[in-house]
Amino acid sequence: MEIKDKLFNKYDYDVEISDETMKDYINLRPSVLPHTFGRVGKRKKRIEKNIVERLVNKLMRGGTGEKVGGKLIRTHGKLQGKKTRVIKIVEEAFDIIHEKTKQNPIQYLIKAIENSAPREDVTRVEYGGVRYQVAVDVSPKRRVDMALRNISLAAIISSFDKKATLAEALANEIILAATGDVNSYAIKKKDETERMARSAR
Repeated sequence: MEIKDKLFNKYDYDVEISDETMKDYINLRPSVLPHTFGRVGKRKKRIEKNIVERLVNKLMRGGTGEKVGGKLIRTHGKLQGKKTRVIKIVEEAFDIIHEKTKQNPIQYLIKAIENSAPREDVTRVEYGGVRYQVAVDVSPKRRVDMALRNISLAAIISSFDKKATLAEALANEIILAATGDVNSYAIKKKDETERMARSAR
């Protein structure tokens, strides 16, 4: 009988992906520690990375450098390159999710990605020197990237100059997005993106 690795030796990777279009772009290869040590290779190979590691990589950003919700969110690169530290933050966040919901946090992460991934976006095209915004379908690969980016950005914003830790903010955002709560930042960004696409049709 084959014994499969569990994330952090706690959480099983035996979870369900209900969105068929995303199955090829969400990697659930069993791994105790979500860290490939750069062995995956080129950027186009990032879909081969464990989905939890991709979340970790998104959290290592240095803030947005632009105003979000009326505030300039900039973490000054406090987490850039500190992957081990971010992995511990994600583990703590998953522990909080498990404690609150009594369910597998990996399943909650997958559900959060499915709920917060926009299906339509806008792009600029130029005809005769005039630029227009037109609606386009979003590829499954980009949908996963956008969802992970918005979830991680929501955690950074929620913990920026606040009493909540990054782990608590991340756990809260994943739970809100997984349940489809309108208070989720990632859900709001998805709705905003799709609303702009509808108006550009």
